[in-house]
Amino acid sequence: MTSNQEHRLRVALAQCRLVVGDLAGNAELITGWVKEALAIGAQLVAFPEMTLTGYPPEDLVLRDSFVRAGERALLQLAARLHQEGCGDIAVVVGYLRGTRGRVQNASAVLYEGNVVATSAKVHLPNYGVFDEARYFVPGDSFAVVRVAGVDVGLTICEDLWQAGGPVSAAAHAQIDLLLCINGSPYERGKAAFRTQLCRDSAASAGAPIAYVNQVGGQDELVFDGGSLFVDTEGAVLARAAQFTEELLVCDLDLTVHDSQREGIVDGLRISRSDLGAGFGPPSVPLPRRVAQPLPDLAEVYAAILTGTRDYVDKNGFRSVVLGLSGGIDSALTATVAVDALGADRVHTVALPSAYSSTHSLADAAELARRQGTHHRVMPIAAMVAAYQQALHLTGLAEENLQARVRGTLLMALSNAEGHLVLTTGNKSELATGFSTLYGDSAGGFAPIKDIPKTLVWELARWRNAQDPHAPPIPSESITKPPSAELAPGQLDTDRLPSYDLLDALLDDYVTGDRGRDELIAAGHDPELIDRTVRLVDLAEYKRRQNPPGPKVTSKAFGRDRRLPITNRWREGADEPASPRERPDQDHVDALRDALAGGQTAGSGEQLPVDHRPE
Repeated sequence: MTSNQEHRLRVALAQCRLVVGDLAGNAELITGWVKEALAIGAQLVAFPEMTLTGYPPEDLVLRDSFVRAGERALLQLAARLHQEGCGDIAVVVGYLRGTRGRVQNASAVLYEGNVVATSAKVHLPNYGVFDEARYFVPGDSFAVVRVAGVDVGLTICEDLWQAGGPVSAAAHAQIDLLLCINGSPYERGKAAFRTQLCRDSAASAGAPIAYVNQVGGQDELVFDGGSLFVDTEGAVLARAAQFTEELLVCDLDLTVHDSQREGIVDGLRISRSDLGAGFGPPSVPLPRRVAQPLPDLAEVYAAILTGTRDYVDKNGFRSVVLGLSGGIDSALTATVAVDALGADRVHTVALPSAYSSTHSLADAAELARRQGTHHRVMPIAAMVAAYQQALHLTGLAEENLQARVRGTLLMALSNAEGHLVLTTGNKSELATGFSTLYGDSAGGFAPIKDIPKTLVWELARWRNAQDPHAPPIPSESITKPPSAELAPGQLDTDRLPSYDLLDALLDDYVTGDRGRDELIAAGHDPELIDRTVRLVDLAEYKRRQNPPGPKVTSKAFGRDRRLPITNRWREGADEPASPRERPDQDHVDALRDALAGGQTAGSGEQLPVDHRPE
């Protein structure tokens, strides 16, 4: 072969839905996709990061038994593929590699029944939802595999996001194609960043990029796929749809290099393997599929739908149940559940108290009728009265009692009928503690946990617009002022700022980690800052007790944001309290009252830290 010879390689990217810990199930899935890729004439098929184990396996990585089982499954998979007639296609899968007690996030190339090459992730992300420095040691080599005459460099996810390392080694080695296998979680707007990342990496490596990502939900994470091919000029050659399983196949007309450059680049030793000729390149190219990224609201909705569906299905729940109040949050949650699971698997319950309005009951019933859920009405007034005869509660304690009776009933239905309880709280409420422990926060999964209140309204309007002749959500649920309906004439704005102001401030404080001075500089009202920051800080203990929900924003409560519950730092204080000093008594009183759902010391303002939001 002479230098700069044109060569065609048919590559398939298997954008698939994996299950953490299901080694046998994931191997079966891989086998099915390989057979499909072979049938269409692909010479190379690649799967996402940690294909065999599922991603992320978290502390399963710390179990030697799990790592060993994964390595055995890899060898068994290689042999099986060969035995079932798939030995001629190069197969790249992700797995855990254990070396002398050191575990690595690795990829393997399977060919003719053997593991012919392996490569470990070099850059280990340790920010946001990632803890890979906790589990892995970095790789020290850059693997290049010659497939049917084409030199393919192997990388894993973060290796593209960081400068130097594998991308620099790829440029030095003069590879013909850079393959990156990924478990890249979704967040709003990330698809555009990934595309630009691939363009930049292709230019730096001097080779086209093949980028495969997984799809599906895994606890709080959602993976949106969007696998793609990008050439060295930055053009997207092919792209898979988001949130769907797909085998993306692309014929790459490559300028291959005859050189075999070795050496060490950025501490990485370049290693090479040659798989031989394999079967010949396709003579007739396939048409290329370039799926367009989803519009913003469609993308967000698909993410929470995917996360909800996979949490329910992967954990073996047959059905879900949720309280349907007639308000916007429970209306959107119910709609997501029906779209994700089908109406027959969704049970909705209206739980009216003495303060519930007739229009709320009617709105709940109308939504259930439109969507076909299993709906029932269970009045709680008599149950609340029975508690009141014994407890004689007033104020917030009485309001919280109503929410806790509702939570008890929903959990009882869960126990008796096998449903998973979905909670209906949104991110704005979670941030400010505007919910009731063991009441509306009680449940197994929280579909809109990372959706701010203003976005809840946007998504509801968007979803209705998709079915303009049969909108699933009654317009009254969208247009009426939000209210907990736990006291006469109650509105959310009695205790919280308007949501448009609140959500903008929460985004800067929670997502942006801005301090008080920065928040003022960003244009937020100082009084609103002090009030909101206090609510957010005091509600940390409550957030720890909420169920998981799909991550949508760039910083979700849970894996993304980890703050101490016991914490004396307060934004706006000139100096943090000395550890030897007694904390300010106002702070002690506020924290004590927050935990009890009482009054803010010295201000007369009730803290909505333990209050049903809808």
